[in-house]
Amino acid sequence: MKQFKSNSVAGLLVLSTLGFLAACGESSTGSSPGATSAQMAQSEHFIEVWKTPSCGCCAEWVTHLEQNGFTVKVSDVNSTDSFRAALGMPQDFGSCHSAKVGDYAVEGHVPAADIKKLLAEKPEAIGLTVPGMPIGSPGMEHPDLPSKRAEYDVLLVEKNGGFSSFTHYDSQP
Repeated sequence: MKQFKSNSVAGLLVLSTLGFLAACGESSTGSSPGATSAQMAQSEHFIEVWKTPSCGCCAEWVTHLEQNGFTVKVSDVNSTDSFRAALGMPQDFGSCHSAKVGDYAVEGHVPAADIKKLLAEKPEAIGLTVPGMPIGSPGMEHPDLPSKRAEYDVLLVEKNGGFSSFTHYDSQP
């Protein structure tokens, strides 16, 4: 009986310590107070973003997502290449940040409306990308010309490596 109590106390101590470390290790933006990573990940509108610490347009894109109802966990990393590769997104479609929402990869300045459309339609695909950094895409707005937008496409990247236009955005002066 003494050993059972000893093991129980040790087990509780380990669980308490792990719970404390997990709670202290949460690094998220826009999350509910007290929400754990597991709880946030269960939300359809939870998105995890990897970006470099000095990227201002990435932070603006995160703000765009939050303003459109997403719960965002941001991790600053030296390079997003390994995260992009782990998500299955070809490097050719790379941009300045990588993200995961549900079972999909999101690369670059993809509008929140397109991410919501992706989640609603649930296509067989790797995910969405906006290659490059087109002016006027979310996070790439020009402060002196807020309505200016370059023409660009949000691409749906298929599991076979092919791609197609998911949404087309016309230019605006």
